[in-house]
This record gives sequence, C-alpha cells and structure tokens, in this order.
Amino acid sequence: MKNASQTRMLAVALAIATLAACVLALMNLERENGFEVPTDGISWVETTGGLAARHVPSGSPGDRAGIRTGDVLVGINDRPVTRMAPLVREMFHSGIWARANYSILRSAPNANGLKDAAKLDIQVILEPTDRSINQGLRFIAVVYLCIGIYVLFRRWTAPKSTHFYVFCLVSFVLYSFKYTTELDTFDWIIYWGNMAAAALQPALFLHFAVNFSDDYSPRLSGRLRRQILCAALYLPGIFLVGLQYWAIRYWSATEILRHKLDQISVAYLALYYVIAAVVFRIRYRRAESALERQQLKWLTRGTLLAIAPFTVLYAIPYLADIAVPSLLTKLAGLSLVFLPLTFSWAIVRYRLMDVDLIFKRGVTYTLATASLVGLYFAVVAVTAEMVHARLPSLRSWGLLLAIIITGLLFDPLKRAIQARVDRVFDRKRFDYRETLVEFGRGLNSQTDLRTLLDSIVDQLPKALLVTRVAVFLAAESESPLPNPRFELAASHGLSNLLPAELKTLDVRFLDFDHPGANSHLFLENPQQVLRLPESQRLSAARLDLNYYLPCRVANREGSGTRTVAVIGLGRTKDGDFLSSEDMEVLESLAGYIGIAIQNAQLYRRLEQKITDFERLKEFNENIVESINIGIFAVDLDDRVESWNAQMEVMFAKSRAEALRQPLSALFPAEFVNRFNAIRDEQGTHTLYKFRLGLPSGETRVANIAIAPLVTKNFIAIGRIILVDDITDRIQMEAQLTQSEKLSSIGLLAAGVAHEVNTPLAVISSYAQMLSKHMRDDERLAPVLEKITQQTFRASEIVNGLLNFSRTSGSEFANVDLNELLHDTLTLLEHQFKTAKIRVETNFDEQLPFIHGNRGKLQQVILNLLLNAKDAMFGTTNATLRVATFRGAGRVLVRIQDTGSGIEREHLHRIYDPFFTTKTKPQEGGHKGTGLGLAVSYGIMQEHAGKIHVESEVGVGTAFQLEFPVSGPRPLTTPTRPAETLETDRKTIHA
Repeated sequence: MKNASQTRMLAVALAIATLAACVLALMNLERENGFEVPTDGISWVETTGGLAARHVPSGSPGDRAGIRTGDVLVGINDRPVTRMAPLVREMFHSGIWARANYSILRSAPNANGLKDAAKLDIQVILEPTDRSINQGLRFIAVVYLCIGIYVLFRRWTAPKSTHFYVFCLVSFVLYSFKYTTELDTFDWIIYWGNMAAAALQPALFLHFAVNFSDDYSPRLSGRLRRQILCAALYLPGIFLVGLQYWAIRYWSATEILRHKLDQISVAYLALYYVIAAVVFRIRYRRAESALERQQLKWLTRGTLLAIAPFTVLYAIPYLADIAVPSLLTKLAGLSLVFLPLTFSWAIVRYRLMDVDLIFKRGVTYTLATASLVGLYFAVVAVTAEMVHARLPSLRSWGLLLAIIITGLLFDPLKRAIQARVDRVFDRKRFDYRETLVEFGRGLNSQTDLRTLLDSIVDQLPKALLVTRVAVFLAAESESPLPNPRFELAASHGLSNLLPAELKTLDVRFLDFDHPGANSHLFLENPQQVLRLPESQRLSAARLDLNYYLPCRVANREGSGTRTVAVIGLGRTKDGDFLSSEDMEVLESLAGYIGIAIQNAQLYRRLEQKITDFERLKEFNENIVESINIGIFAVDLDDRVESWNAQMEVMFAKSRAEALRQPLSALFPAEFVNRFNAIRDEQGTHTLYKFRLGLPSGETRVANIAIAPLVTKNFIAIGRIILVDDITDRIQMEAQLTQSEKLSSIGLLAAGVAHEVNTPLAVISSYAQMLSKHMRDDERLAPVLEKITQQTFRASEIVNGLLNFSRTSGSEFANVDLNELLHDTLTLLEHQFKTAKIRVETNFDEQLPFIHGNRGKLQQVILNLLLNAKDAMFGTTNATLRVATFRGAGRVLVRIQDTGSGIEREHLHRIYDPFFTTKTKPQEGGHKGTGLGLAVSYGIMQEHAGKIHVESEVGVGTAFQLEFPVSGPRPLTTPTRPAETLETDRKTIHA
C-alpha cells in the first residue's frame, strides 16, 4: 500500500511539474516573440576608459557601420559608457532600427594604448537580436519531453524510466526557458528555472550513466559508496547556482563577470557530458549481458554523436575565446538532439532494436535537412533574381515555386542520404539486406519445397548475420485447421539439439491465427519465458530463438489469412538483437516466403496428382492397348481421336495415320451408313456379326458396339466404338459343329462296323469250311481262298475303324511306332489307292519302343498322312514315303510327300489354331479346319517330342517327328502260325 501511494504521489508530482513547465515555456515563447531586443551585433568587454570591441561579426550592424575589432566605445548618444549596463539601457532607449551615435576611440597602427587614438563618431543602425537558435533549442526541448513522456507511459515499471523522464523534463526546461532581459518577475522565474536546469541536467545525465547497469554490489558498503558518489555528482551544480546568485546579489554586474560565469557553466556541461561518454564506453567494454551491451553500444554512440560537435565546435572555442561562425555554433547546439533519440529506446528494452535505426535516421534527417536548407536558400535566391530581373510579374509565386521544388526534392534526397548513411554505418549488413530483398523477390521461382527451405535457412544467416535460424511448417491437410500443428522442417545453427529432441519439441506457443495476434513474437530471454507452460518453456529454451515471424497466406475459402510456416531467428553473431528495420524487411519477406512455401506445397501435391493421374492413365491405356478387342473413339465430327493397338493390327494403319481421319476414310461405306443410321439414337447399339471389310481385302466378322462418349457432367463429346473380331470364334463354332457331326458319324460308323463284322465272320467261316471240303477242286479252291483272304482283309478294315472310333485313354505305355504306322497306313490304304498315291515304307526293324499314348500318336500320324494326301491330290506320280530310324537316344519318323508344298511366309503359322492353307480346296478336296497341326503340335509337346517341317513349293513337304527312347526292341520277333492268325482274325471279326 505504501509503494502504491508513493507511486501515485510521484506521478502527481511529475504531472504537475510537467504541466507547469509546459505552461511557463509557452508563456515565455509568447513574451519573447512580443519583446524585441536591439543589438549592434558586437561583443563588448569592459576596458580602461570604456568598452572594447572584442569581436565584430561580419555582416553585423556594427561591422556595416565601420566599427573594427579593438575599437573602444566611450559614449553612445552623447552619454558616457564605462560598463555594459549603460550601453544596453541606451540601446533599449533608442529602439530597433534606430540610429545610435557611437563615440569610438581607434588607435593608430602600432600605437601603444589610447594615448594618440583618434575619436570617431559612427552612426549604427540597431537591429533585433537574432534569437533563431532559441527555436532550435526549443525543438530539442520538445523532443526531450515527448520521448520522456512516451518512455514513461510505455514502460512505467522499466528500470531508470523515472530517472530518464526527470532528465528529459529538466532538459526541456533547460532548452525552452529563455529569459527576455525584461527582468520582471516572470522573466526572473524563467531565468532561475534555466539556471537550475543547467545545473541539474549534466548531473542527471552523468548520474544516469553511472547508475545505468543493474549489477549493483550485493554488499551494503558497495551500495553506500555508490549512493554517496551519485549524491556528490550534484554538488558542482548546486555550487554553480549559488555562484550565480552570489554574483547577482553582491558582485558588480560586468560583462567580464557574465562571460566568466557562462564559461564555467559551459565547461561544467561539456565536462559532465564527456565524463558520461567515457563511463558509457567503459561499461560497454565490461558488459557481459548481450542486452546490456546492445543498450550501451547505442548510448555510447548517441552520446559521442551529440557531445563531439557541441564540445569541439562550441564549448572549447567558447572557453578559449575563439570566434566561431554562428552557423557552426547553431549546428553544434542542434546536435544535442541525438541524446534523447538514442537514449529513449535504450531505456525501453522491449524495442531495443530500434535504437540503431533511430540513430541512423536521425543522422539521415539531419543531413537531409541541412542539405535542403542550403538548396532552399539557393533556389530562393535564384528565383528571387529571376523574379526581380526577368519576371517581375511573378512576385510571390516565384518563392512559392521554390518552396514546392524543395519539398519535392526532400524525399528522394532523404532516401539517397539514408542509403549512404546505411552503407557508412553498416556496410556489410546493408549489402546483405539488399541481397535478402532480392532473394525474397526470387522466391516464387523455386518450386521444390526441400530446396526452398534449405535456401531460406542458408540466406537468412548471411543476410542478417544471425547464428540460429529455423523454419516450422504447419501440418498439411485438405482443409485448414483452426490451430495448426507446427513441426521443425529446416534449421541452421541448432547443433545443440539431437534428432530425437527435435521430434519432442512442443511449439504450441506459435499461434498466430487467433484474433489480435501480433506480426511477430519476441522473446527477450528464451531461457526464461515464465508465461509459457512447462513443456513449451523447455522447447523455447532448447531452440534459443528470440524472434518468431508467421508466414501468412490468404485462406483458400472465404476471407482472412492463415499461417503456413513460422520463421525463428536468434541474435546476431555479436549477440545483438535485430533492428526494427530488419524486422520490417523480415515481415515483408515472410509474406513472400509464405506464398513461396504454399506454391511449393501446391506444386508438390500437383506433381503427386499428376503422377497418380499419369499412372492411372498409363494403366488405363495399357488395358485398352492389351485388350484383344479393337477400340477407337471419334469426336462429334466423326474424326478419330484414339486408336488402340488391336485396331492397328486389324486395319494395318498406325495410330498416327488414323488420328484425326474421318470415319469414311478408314471404314467401308456399309459401316459408315450403319453408323450414321444410329447417330441420333440414345444408348449403346451393337452390330451383331457385322461383315467388316478390311483395307487388305479380307472380310472379317465382328460384333461392333457403339456407345456415347460423355464427360463426368454427362455431356456428349463423341462416341466410342468397340470392334470384337469373332471370325475365328465363328470358325471354331463351325468346327465344333463339324466335330459333333463327325462324332455322330463315328458312332454310326462304329455301329455299322460292328454290324458288318458279324456277317463278315459268317462269310469267312463258311468260306474256310468250303475251302477244306473242296481243296481238291482245282477250279473252286482258288476262288474260295480269295474269298477267305478278302473277308480277312475286310475284317481288318472294320476292326481298324472300330479301334479308331473308340475313345482312347490318357495312359502312357510302350508303343511300337513301326506297328502304329503299319496299322494307320492300312486304315488309309483305300483312300491312297483312290487318290492314286504310291506309298513307300522303310521301317527300321530294330527301332526301339517309345513311351506314349497310342491313340494320340495315331491321331498325329493320321493328321500328317491326310495332309499329305490332300497336298498331292490331282498330281501325277504322287508318292508318299514313310520311314523310321534311330538317332542319339531318339526315335525319328519321317513322312514326306511330293505335293504342292507350303509357301515360305506361311511356315511360321502352320501350328496356329485355325490357320489353314486349304481355304479354297481343289475339286474333290475339302476345306481345312486349321486344327490338325495345332492339335498334333500339342500332342508332340505332351510326349516331350519335337516336330520339324521342310517344304518347297512345287516339290513337296517333309515332316519329321522326334521321340525320346523308352526301351530296346526284343531281339527276335516270334512268327505266329497260320492257325493263330486265323484264330486271331476270327476273334477280331467276331
């Protein structure tokens, strides 16, 4: 409660003091503007016999009247003058712009004293005293007061903020209280207020420098010594106030006394300022805290920038009685404005990074203002000359034009000077900042997210000289999340963190999407962010980043923005914080980075979708290309837009040749007419078993489906046509039908053979019986023998037909190829005789057995023999040669004919199903099915055998079959007696 009451009392006291100072300063300014002080512009000093002219400024009223340095004034307007007071009273009595008669004694050259001096009467026109420097000092006073109020209200609880405000308030009094020499009560109040401020302000400043750091001694004796030292700093100021009072009260008022007192005051002010600068420099070199070093660095620079011109251009010449041009004196006084500019933000630790910016901008505006003042007066002078000499009608318009031109030139001139100042003070950082701006402009050209992030963490440390940089990316999702989760995506300088620690970082404090969020987050000490929860505080300490800037982009839907990334930055290599100019550049750059990251993410998603689309498209195209159906699409103008591989094979036209061609150029008129007939009908239409003529002249049978081609919005953009070639299927169906017929015929033939076999057996039995009874009959015995032989022959034929018509099993056994060939030839003997084909056989009697299925092997041989018979149909000297022989572990069968042969281009297709060369059989022949050799090839593969063909057109064809050997043939084959044969024959024919 006591501290609160003291704070309120202090606030009330400061408010009353501030209000009183402002009121008095305004009243002082008003009275000064209404009270003119006449002057001759000469600096007089008491001497023997009068007042000596110590300094006569060039262009002053005294200089224009002819008074020289060293002249002695003995009277004015016939009144004697021995001190400064009578001269001032007489000038006030004469008034401004009045003529005052000066009685001057001027010594002759090389004369000693005034003994032989000439007495001159000189008329001097008195002018108002130039008090323009007071306006500049009042500007400094206003700057002090405004900055002090801002600091006090912004950081009331900041260390030394009250001290700094008192310093600013006293400085305001010092530079705004200017007595007018009326010396009434109000003027005396202003005078003594100025004297007190002049005594307090240097002491407060040095006290501020000595007491700036927070590292007080923990011991009582150390604190006591500091307090005694700080109190002692005010003793010289108190002494000066007392000295001023004593001089006015008891000493004779002379110009020499006033000058000496002013010199003491200036020396006191300059000395305290210089000591304060030295203290700041020493403390800066000894400071360990990065924050304190940053503050002290700019405090030292600001003090030197303000004190150096004031001390060199004003204090030292004034103490040494050296004449200095008034312009330099004014500039030296105006340089004091840098003190409040640099000190203010050094106290407000929240925005410490603005100190260097304010410092540099102060230099910039000062130089720009000085340059433009000179430019302004030059333009005004030139314009005035033109107005008076050449364009007298312009008058005041010329001056107005000069002011406008100067105003227009201020901003570009200020920018140019600011750029030069930036290069002078921080050339390396300025160059890097320009590089950063250029880098931001070129961000959108990078589309790879990984490369973009690496570029960001590589360029920012170079541009800003920071040691630690991190980029956090928001988790990607289809719809924006209200509180996105950020993950560390790239970093520079975070070597203290292990990969496992990076995954456990809790950065939920990076929430920039809530209402009222700042443009960036500043952590002065990341190691002690007490306002955060424990896990987030530990993460902030591990990252050790001082700045977090959101990279925002516009929402995909609706208004507002969202954060897609956060950039984290640490301090510079020197341990300094960033300036507000750096933050402004970074905040602008963050927008570009956000857009670049969003573009890179969109580009990555787009690439993924393109990859998926291309994969799906390739998959669909592979389906369309691999399907054994012709597919093509046409647009609304009946021009081909797609053409798959099956269509290329069917029509012998490549895709490039077919695309953009009209239907009429590719398809026969019958198809085009049917296509046009159903153009206006809805739905899918199918042309069943449509006979489609191909460019090769061949006619194929196809089922053609015509369906509308629509978009996902069900808008028709053309038609898609599926051409299913069913020619081979129809042929297969015909073959199946034929097979069924043959099967029926086989069953009928088996029944007929069985029925025929019984009468054959009766005939054979009676013929044999008659032959025995009539063996002595030479005329009938041979006839009966022939009848018996023919019945046996007929029985063999019928038995062969029965065996062939039976369904063979799939069991494999030893097979004698010689016997199999003999039986098969016997079965076809009648057909060969009818076709006039001579059969030649050459069987190897020692041919080994093979392992196989007798019925399937007989089918292979039967197919080859029938093909040979058909090939030799109608030829002369037709010969069929059948031979068997052995090889190296192989058994070979060669069947050779002297037929028409097979054309060379058809040899590689003879084993294809349904391929046949007998499409147009000769008279008496039959059309082939294309299945005989295909089935034979499959049977040979099943028996681990091989089939070879040799053919020459017009010469004949030879097929060679190879089988692996399964076992040797018996050495002797027993000869069955006639009785056994007859018994067997009888048994067969039974």
